Amino acid sequence: GTVITGSLLSGQVRVGDTIMIYPGKITSKVRGVQVHNQSVQQALAGQRTAINFQGLEKASIARGETLAFPGALNPSYMVDVSLLFLKSNKKALKNRTRVRLHTGTSETLGNLILLDREEIKPGENTVAQLRLDAPVSLVKDDRYVIRSYSPVRTIGGGTVLNPMPPKHKRFRQELIDGLSCIDALSPEELVAFCVDRSGYQGVTFNDLVVMTNIVDKSLEQQIQALLSKKQLIQVDKDSRLFIHANSFDALKQNLRQTLQTYHKANPLRIGIQKEELRSKIPSTLNAKIFTLLINQMIKDEDIAAEEDTVRLFAHKISLGADQESIRKRILSEYSQSGLQPPWFKELRSELKAEPARAADVLRLLVEEGQLVKVKEDLYFAAGVVKDLQERLVDFITRNGEISTPQFKEMTGVSRKYVIPLIEYFDARNVTIRIGDIRKLRKST
Repeated sequence: GTVITGSLLSGQVRVGDTIMIYPGKITSKVRGVQVHNQSVQQALAGQRTAINFQGLEKASIARGETLAFPGALNPSYMVDVSLLFLKSNKKALKNRTRVRLHTGTSETLGNLILLDREEIKPGENTVAQLRLDAPVSLVKDDRYVIRSYSPVRTIGGGTVLNPMPPKHKRFRQELIDGLSCIDALSPEELVAFCVDRSGYQGVTFNDLVVMTNIVDKSLEQQIQALLSKKQLIQVDKDSRLFIHANSFDALKQNLRQTLQTYHKANPLRIGIQKEELRSKIPSTLNAKIFTLLINQMIKDEDIAAEEDTVRLFAHKISLGADQESIRKRILSEYSQSGLQPPWFKELRSELKAEPARAADVLRLLVEEGQLVKVKEDLYFAAGVVKDLQERLVDFITRNGEISTPQFKEMTGVSRKYVIPLIEYFDARNVTIRIGDIRKLRKST
């Protein structure tokens, strides 16, 4: 097998353990362990260790990579750091300078982003973000060194403040103050800060271990304290995903504003489709956070939801006089025409109404459930479809099946209505087609 040597920084490793190699996330099983050339069953933190891996290709690993248990680390292309720019440097270092990041025995190229200034002078301290060409797997408080790109020489270093941050905008005082004071925070304050900085996406328990460098048991206590104070919200018990109350409140406001804008632009629509709404607040929002957000706002009577349509709780549609007239005429026509309604393009020309206004009123009637869209441009009164469905179910219940000619006889209409109607009932899972006949798909 392939042997990897290095220093065990924390924890322990035993023969038979499954280990992940970061940042590539390659897993392998430990075949053997040696400490100072002696075979042992386990190695402990602080020991120089050689680990023999089962079935691991030498070409798949590289110098400077990190070994840990699966899920213990999270590779990131960005790292927040405290930075001391050495006094020995002869000139200032400008924002976005190309540098070499050294952690452990690895070297990674990237750009140094100064969050609070345009340049850093020799001997100064600051906070910064490293944006890297390749991912690294670090933990808070890991130490690092940066070297100049060319010529290669050591120019500074410091500690990791956040090993997996989001991309920051520069000159944001709240962020700068938070990172500058992060080492003075209590464990509880540190956890709250890390979850808050994770924003809309939230953060999992495993990620918090990496971001805070707090051991599991203590981290559990800090999280429980913050949950009891309602500063944190647990989104999902399985993944142990948390979001800060500040971010959740901001999401609520974002959703309200999105709905207000939508209602103003679409006054004759009951609401917006749930998936369309999700794409707007923002589209990268975790699905479970979105679901929790919707459910909580429904509970608080901020919004209302009917099937897949979402609206502000107080939103009501108000039709103008001409729109109310169009509405009455459309309803009357479809109610009276039964199973032989006009195609809407024909009815629209009879209404002599502006096409867009007529289409808006028609859409409203469908959303209200007064009309049913069977296929493009073909609509029926909801009561007519309901009555036909009851007769269809009763027929199949008594006879076991129905053929298209039998359905045509039941409706008394031509094939241009029969085929769309029977296919509509298939699509609604009322019936299922088997060859030339239909049977009930489920109990109706």
